[in-house]
Order: sequence, then C-alpha cells, then structure tokens
Amino acid sequence: MIELIPLVLYLPALGAIINAFAGRKSVSRIVGPAVVGLAFLIALVVLAGLLALPPDQRSRDVLMWTWMPGRGLDIQIAARVDPLSLLMTLVVTGVGFLIHVYSTGYMADDERYARFFFYLNLFITAMLALVLGNNYLMMFLGWEGVGLCSYLLIGFWFYKPEAANAAKKAFVVNRIGDFAFTIGVLWLFAIFGTSDYNVIFGKAHEVFKPGDTTITWITLLLFIGATGKSAQLPLFVWLPDAMEGPTPVSALIHAATMVTAGVYMVVRSHALFELAPLTMSVVASVGALTALFAATIALVHTDLKRVLAYSTISQLGYMFMAAGVGAWPAAMFHLTTHAFFKALMFLGAGSVMHGLHGETNIFKMGGLRKFMPVTAATFVFGWLAISGIPPLAGFFSKDEILAQTFNAGYPALWALGTLTAALTAFYISRITILAFFGRQRFGRDVHPHESPPSMTAPLAALAFLSLVGGMALGLPLGEGSLINQFLAPVFTESHVPVEAATGNADLLTSISVAMGVLGIGVAWVLYVARWIPASFVSRVFKPFYILFSRKYFVDEIYHALVVVPAVWTAEFLFKAVDHAMIDGVAIGGAVEVMTLWSRALRWTQSGYVRSYAFLTLLGAVAMVLFFLFRL
Repeated sequence: MIELIPLVLYLPALGAIINAFAGRKSVSRIVGPAVVGLAFLIALVVLAGLLALPPDQRSRDVLMWTWMPGRGLDIQIAARVDPLSLLMTLVVTGVGFLIHVYSTGYMADDERYARFFFYLNLFITAMLALVLGNNYLMMFLGWEGVGLCSYLLIGFWFYKPEAANAAKKAFVVNRIGDFAFTIGVLWLFAIFGTSDYNVIFGKAHEVFKPGDTTITWITLLLFIGATGKSAQLPLFVWLPDAMEGPTPVSALIHAATMVTAGVYMVVRSHALFELAPLTMSVVASVGALTALFAATIALVHTDLKRVLAYSTISQLGYMFMAAGVGAWPAAMFHLTTHAFFKALMFLGAGSVMHGLHGETNIFKMGGLRKFMPVTAATFVFGWLAISGIPPLAGFFSKDEILAQTFNAGYPALWALGTLTAALTAFYISRITILAFFGRQRFGRDVHPHESPPSMTAPLAALAFLSLVGGMALGLPLGEGSLINQFLAPVFTESHVPVEAATGNADLLTSISVAMGVLGIGVAWVLYVARWIPASFVSRVFKPFYILFSRKYFVDEIYHALVVVPAVWTAEFLFKAVDHAMIDGVAIGGAVEVMTLWSRALRWTQSGYVRSYAFLTLLGAVAMVLFFLFRL
C-alpha cells in the first residue's frame, strides 16, 4: 500500500492539467475538489500500510523516476514515506479538499472559475512535492512552486491594483528568503555531493561537530528561507497584504500550504539544526518575538481578514519557538491543529464577506449570528480553539509548546508565549463579538444571508476537527500522546533532550488556560458589558495604539531603507549605464562608426559602368603586383 504514494502527487497534478485545458465550469467544479479528495483517501490507505509496520521500519523511499541520470549524479524524483511526511500530506490534502469544496460555492460567479481551480490544484501539487520529497532538490522544486502559485492566487483579481501589488510584494519578499535557502541547499550539496536526506542526515554528525561555524551558517541560511515562506520577523510583511486574494486562497495559504512550509523544512532538517545550538536559539527567539509582535498588531486592526493574517503570523511563531527548543513533535502538533481552526476562521470570514457583499470591517458588522447561524456557530469553535480553551484543539497543542519551552529551560520565551496567549484570546474575542454579537452596525441596504451548503458543510467539518482534533491527537497528555507516539520514529536520533512537563504540569496548564480566559474576559468587559469604553482605552494608550495600528512603521522603514534606495539605484543605472553608456556610447558609437564607414564606401557605388571598370582594373593590377613581389 505504501507504493501508492505517487498517486497522491499525480492526482492533483492531473487535476491541474484537466482544469487548464478543459476550461469549463461544469468540469472544474467536480475535478478540482475530487482529485484532492482522492489524494486524501489514498494517503489514508498509505497511513494504514505504514502503521502495519514496526515503528523502526516506518520510513520508506518510493522512487518515481530518475530525473537527471549521469556519472556519479542521479537526481531522483522520489517520495519519502514516514510519519512526518504523511502527517503533512494528510493536512495538505484533507484541509485542502475542504477548501476546494468551499471554493465551488465562493467562486461560483467568477468568470475565470476553471483557471482558479487550475491554480488551486497546482498549489496542492507543489506543496505535496515539497513535503513528500526525499531530497532537498525536490523540496526546492516544491518550495519555488508554492511561491509561484501564491503569486498567481494572491493576484488572481489582477485588475485590482491592491491585489496586483500584494502579489508582487509576496513574490519579491520571498525571493530574499529563497535566495538564502538556495545558498544553504547548494552548500549542503557541495559538502555531501548529494541532496538526499538519508545521506546528509546520516553523515551530518560525522562531518560536523556541534557548534561548527559551517553548519551554523548553513542552518541560519535555511532558517532565513523559512522566515520568508512562513512570514516571520523580519520577512513577514507580505502575508497581511496577501488578503487581497480570494478568501479560499487565504485559507489555503495560511492553514495548509505555503506558510507551513518553513516549519516543515526546519523540523525535517532537525538533524542539522541540532548541530547548531546558536541557530536553535535564534529560531526559538525569532519565533517567540514574532508571536508577540504580530499579536500586538492584531489587537487594533479592524479588517477581519487582516486580523486573522496577523494571527497566523503569531501562531507560526509558536511553532518556531517549539522547534527552536527541540520540541519537534509539539511544533507539528500545533501546525496540525492550527490548520483546522485557522482554515475554519478564514472560511468563516469568507462566508461573512459573502453575506455582506465583500465587507471586511468588523465595525460594519454586528448581530450576524441571527442572519448567519451556521457561520456564527462554527466560527465560535475556531474562536475557542485558538484561545486555548479546553477541550478544543488549540488548548492541547499550545499548552504542549508552552510546557516544553518552560521545561527546556527557556522561562523568558515561555513568558512571551504566555503573554501572547492572552493577547490572542483578546483579539479573537474582539472580532468574534463585534462581528456576530451585539447590535447591528451595517447599513439598511445590506441584507446578510447564510452561505450555501457548499460553503457551510466545510465549515461544519472544520469545526468538528477543531473540537476533537486536539483530544484525538494530544491524549494522553505528555510523551504518551498519540501524535508523539506516531512521530517518535522520525526523531529517534534527536540529540536535544526536552523534558516532559511533570510536577509543574498542572500549574503550567492552569496558567495557560487562565491567560485564555483573561483575554476573553477583557474583551467581554470592553465590547459586551462596556464597563470601560474601548475608545477610552485607545485614548489612554494612544502611543501604543498608534504604534500597533501603524504596524510598528515597518512598511515605512522598509520603504525608506529598501524601496527608495532600490528605485534610486535603478534610475541611476537606467540613466547612467543603460541610456548613457549602452545606448549612447556602445550602441550609439557603433552606429556612428558604421555610418562613417558607409559614407566612406558610398562613393564606390556611383552607378557608372566606367567607375566599376576602373576599380576592377585597379584590383587586377594590385593582385598582379602582389604576386610579383611575393615571388
């Protein structure tokens, strides 16, 4: 059954081809979701086959074809089937399938329906290539593939200047991270002579000593690539603007595909990162700071989708913090549960937009639970899950990260993560209360309505996963949980000891839950009971409000330090080099020389026969003299 894994990759690729050439809505609405759903079912069959094997044998490479055969260098397209890749495959295809189904309703009136599903299927294909590959080259192909697809999907409505600019911004910012990632991969290839995981990870401890400068630089370069793909400091700026794409795209990028690529790459490369303690500290610190940084921005924004975007950046920070302290299974656990509740919340936001004719300002909503009961009820599950309220999914995975961070000896990072948990509960409660509860604040000409079943059914499925997903994967608590046992064979060689929470487990859990309750309570005081007006708080903390609402002026700083110098440099090169030197001196000079030469020769083309006869005679005399003197 494990040999069926290539079909998981081939099916979405086939769907993309069909959607590209069929071009009919009736075909795309069936083929688009069907190929991803079939891929998910096959992945379940492969999972059953993998679980039938002893734990120490749950890693298989399945060769699909040899791409570039050559002397001493055979570049293979092969799939690695192990618990880590299979978990990612199930998340990508499972959540991706629900997003595809949702898209059949959300994009029903779009005139480029088939093209949209072509892009979606291609996106899934690229992400599966990234997670299923058994070498860094195949990961790189998928890595660049999801970057291309994100550009196409974010700018899908390219006739809108905001969407076109957001797509370009995502593409350019990711090029920075991708450049570093490429150097890191090539550096590994130069050292090991291959990109195969088995060889690199197997020999890493022989080639490098812990803390070596070389492995530190390689892992830092790989992590810079991850900060681009997974929107961490300082390369996070593209993700909030990516909201200009269709909402299903936002759900796919934020929950199941592109932004999780960086986390997966770091976890997959754990054998390398464990040899670089400095890099591990950087990963954990950047993750914790990003989590807090993005959460503070989300506190004050009024755009529903952008708040969720900053929430994604923050939650990804949790995952990197876990990876940085060596809690690899915890990072993957939160990646999985986050896919459930963040896809749910983005699709819920899309349902709200569908019912309000595209409105995203939370202060122009209110009382929507009366008009959109299914959307409101399912959104509540996402709200409680991300707030860390037991027994929903976010509680188990977030609590695991915070507990392992504390027990690994990082109390400062634990404190940042705990504070972020309270802020997360507050800003998610804020948008939930303002959107679905309280008085109606939309205009009289707006008539909210519930979305069709094609959109509400995926919401119900994701709400169910947000409710039971954490319990199913996270019980019993600690190292004995299902997900820890499942992923254990991947990390048997891990050299970073992370102690399970023991005596302080109850205390840490209590603090984590208390932070979630505190955040919800503050939101209730400000927006439901209104004991303290929210406007009063914004006035009292006006400097912070301005700082958060302007996103710490990061875009302005980047514009001044990067964009403006780049534009000036480009203008200088255009005027001084391209126009003056190339067009003026090189091309212009060549033109002048040829013009003078042609003028010098023009007198020979008089059109008179006597002139041509005279020139012929001169030529003959010259040849005779040449041969006479030569002899």
